[in-house]
Amino acid sequence: MPFEYKEVDHRLYSEHLENWMPSRILDEHTHIWLASFVDHTVPDERGAKWPRLIADENPIEDLLTSYELLFPKQQVTPLIFGYPAPSVDLDGMNSYVRQVSGRHNLPSLLLSTPEWSADEVERRVLEGGFLGLKPYLDFAPAHIAAENVTIFDFLPHEHLEVADDHHWVVLLHIPRPRRLRDPLNLQQMLEIERRYPNAGIIIAHIGRAYCTEDVGSAFEVLRHTERMVFDFSGNTNSDVMAGIIRTVGPRRVLFGSDLPIVRMRMRRICQNGIYVNLVPPRLYRDISDDPHMREVSQREGEELSFFIYESLLAFGRAAEATGLSSTDLEDVFYNNAARLIASAGGRLLT
Repeated sequence: MPFEYKEVDHRLYSEHLENWMPSRILDEHTHIWLASFVDHTVPDERGAKWPRLIADENPIEDLLTSYELLFPKQQVTPLIFGYPAPSVDLDGMNSYVRQVSGRHNLPSLLLSTPEWSADEVERRVLEGGFLGLKPYLDFAPAHIAAENVTIFDFLPHEHLEVADDHHWVVLLHIPRPRRLRDPLNLQQMLEIERRYPNAGIIIAHIGRAYCTEDVGSAFEVLRHTERMVFDFSGNTNSDVMAGIIRTVGPRRVLFGSDLPIVRMRMRRICQNGIYVNLVPPRLYRDISDDPHMREVSQREGEELSFFIYESLLAFGRAAEATGLSSTDLEDVFYNNAARLIASAGGRLLT
């Protein structure tokens, strides 16, 4: 079993989640990998460090078992891809995802690097049966400082052109410290929508807007978009979730988990515009130098459940605040992602 399931978890699921969640779920944001694909001697310089504390690996067996434990009343189909970091063996990672995808009949994305030519990207996706790309900011050229990375540094136009030609899914984790409120991010997101209308662009984590301060004027800008969609994976901010629902509507919002990261036991708060994960004492080794992590007392820690449940509780509040219907929830949790997968040429078991 990949993690311990406690009474506090069962109580939260049965009392607050089970009754309103749809019975069928398409989780479009999941990572699978084996520990052997990661070279721990290679530093990961960009991005938060705490997600690496949650799991050393997440083989497909652990992912599927996680669904059985977390969502016993739901049928969950994952869209799978590898773990994005400079320290990984990209060929080994993508090969494993390809094998698992074929064996379990699951949709998958290719973990991509900007170093590949357009022809190379096209060949890898088509030969591997992938439905699109999972680029990541850590694959931007190493000489670019994290705060200066742009979307096109790790998702070049030639890759987007191929994605547009094939109607591929592209799951985009936007860069830069200002997150969704960053003017350059917003400018480039609008450019992508305008220039590549056939690509299925998913903006992960609602643009990493984990605190309300991360939004700025983004919702006013994004109100003029028509196609890009947003997943709320790894996000626990119900105000931000309600904001994106009101901005683009429930047919452009997707459920994604970000497993296995969201198996973390935690509760998130925001202080001075910075998100902080409150976690049980001594569960995640030494976190004293991480501004996004803080230990609580032993007693409070015993009442903490999973990150994924916290995210779903927040979405439940947002759904109520925006008046989502049961049909809207079915769109968010399954139909919206299924349409993107179908457009990319994928088929789902029914």
